[in-house]
Amino acid sequence: MRVLVADDERTLADTVADGLRQFAIAVDVVYTGDHALERINENRYDVAVLDRDMPGVTGDEVCRRVVESGLETRVLLLTAAAGIRDRVEGLGLGADDYLTKPFAFAELVARVQALARRSAPLLKPVLEQDGVVLDTVRHFASRDGLVLNLTPKEFAVLRVLLRAGGQVVSAEDLLAQAWDENADPFTNSVRVTVMTLRKKLGEPPIIHTVPRVGYRLQR
Repeated sequence: MRVLVADDERTLADTVADGLRQFAIAVDVVYTGDHALERINENRYDVAVLDRDMPGVTGDEVCRRVVESGLETRVLLLTAAAGIRDRVEGLGLGADDYLTKPFAFAELVARVQALARRSAPLLKPVLEQDGVVLDTVRHFASRDGLVLNLTPKEFAVLRVLLRAGGQVVSAEDLLAQAWDENADPFTNSVRVTVMTLRKKLGEPPIIHTVPRVGYRLQR
């Protein structure tokens, strides 16, 4: 899952992003509508969390552009305006959801996860393969009934591999889907994360390296 957070309140935007990352979500952060449009044109996002009241290019305008372009990105609008008229207006722009400030962070996470599932309706919230079970809603993972204590990044990598259904996933694709835009493409983060994930999954090995191609999940 990859999410864009756009809010001119930098502290709030950074706090939201840091919190979402704890749920194995790759998050990019911008502080203006202009930069939000740039990122949306460059990357594929499952969800865009947009502040309606950004100066200049507003969240409303970014939402309108997303809808007009036909992108699968789901939009969650944030605003301090809590009136029914404001909510109706926001949803009328084509937004998928609406949340007023201040909000409970747990509710924001739940709404983002629900929207992400709608952006890819064929993807099940619970993924299973060869004894590995991954519940993306409850953030729970196990193998052959044994609970796995995974870091957010390990969880994200396992999710990508499970969704591939046994197909090979390149290191580049793992980097794009499980890390955010600040990830160094020349880093060994993917290799290290796959290595620690292998250890936690135990024996027999289930993540296999395909030389010069990538990784496959298969017993």
